[in-house]
Amino acid sequence: MPRGIGRMPGLRNAEVPRPASGWPEGSISAILGPMRFDLTDLRLFLAVADAGSITHGAEDAGLSLAAASERLREMEAAAGLRLFDRGRRGVTPTEAGEALLHHARLILGQAARMRGEIGQLAAGARTAIRMLANTAAMTEFLPARLAPWLARHPRVDVALKERESADIARAVIRGSAEIGVLSAAVDTAGLDLRPFAIDRLVVVAPRGHPLAARRRVAFADLAGEPLITLSGGALQDHLDAQAAKLGLRLRPRIRVRGLGDICLMAGAGVGVGIVPETAARRARRATGIVAVRLGDDWATRRLSLCTRAGGAPPPVVQSLLDQLEDRADLGAA
Repeated sequence: MPRGIGRMPGLRNAEVPRPASGWPEGSISAILGPMRFDLTDLRLFLAVADAGSITHGAEDAGLSLAAASERLREMEAAAGLRLFDRGRRGVTPTEAGEALLHHARLILGQAARMRGEIGQLAAGARTAIRMLANTAAMTEFLPARLAPWLARHPRVDVALKERESADIARAVIRGSAEIGVLSAAVDTAGLDLRPFAIDRLVVVAPRGHPLAARRRVAFADLAGEPLITLSGGALQDHLDAQAAKLGLRLRPRIRVRGLGDICLMAGAGVGVGIVPETAARRARRATGIVAVRLGDDWATRRLSLCTRAGGAPPPVVQSLLDQLEDRADLGAA
């Protein structure tokens, strides 16, 4: 256990350890004193640093923005210096923040290992597996694959949340989740990967629409079209990011909550939308939509299961990984 873990029980409070040799001392001397940060502080600090945003970091840490901002203010007040530089594009750790970031990773990693080892000794205790996935995995693949496994493991809970692939990679590396399902197109350094599924995005349109006669549609062709989009979530964030890269000005006509709602609206002639191919196939008969492949390279994604590299997962996590991989749809792209 890292030096400085203090004030048990339950490892709730952790004294920030003195930095290892090589960390600059002058400007960070204030955080080397007897101050204490609890594990919630450290998880929040790590989440904000990885996300580059207090808003997104607070969400990942399970805190409201107001509570997260107050905790960060208290941490900086205790240190007597800034831990983050704040700008219009987000936040970045200061020199002192980088030092704290290094030790927060060590402390939280050790705490997670402690919980895992003790949890395995607690006969009959419930176990929770933290899992993150992108929109396609959440809606199209995971429910059917998780159901039989959860039925066989009644004392295991899965805390499943939706995130973008890049955020999933960072969260699994820092230990905020045991399993992720992400696009293999993002940086996966520091992760062990297993194949999971092929996710293809399609444009859905009403019969008779000019786009419905095509075999493929480029994302740029949707500029000027009345779009039916999601009100939020990882898929919509991904599409918005691709539009920004291409300099496209998309025109959402209405924002809805679910993929089925997009298909329903498209079939009624409201506009066109983008959904995973599996969602379009499921809704085609009921809505009368036509689905056309989105031709951009990024629109066909190989999804992978990921865990943090460098160690064997606990047995219950390994069991879930085996279940998900064995049932993967590994058809050709």
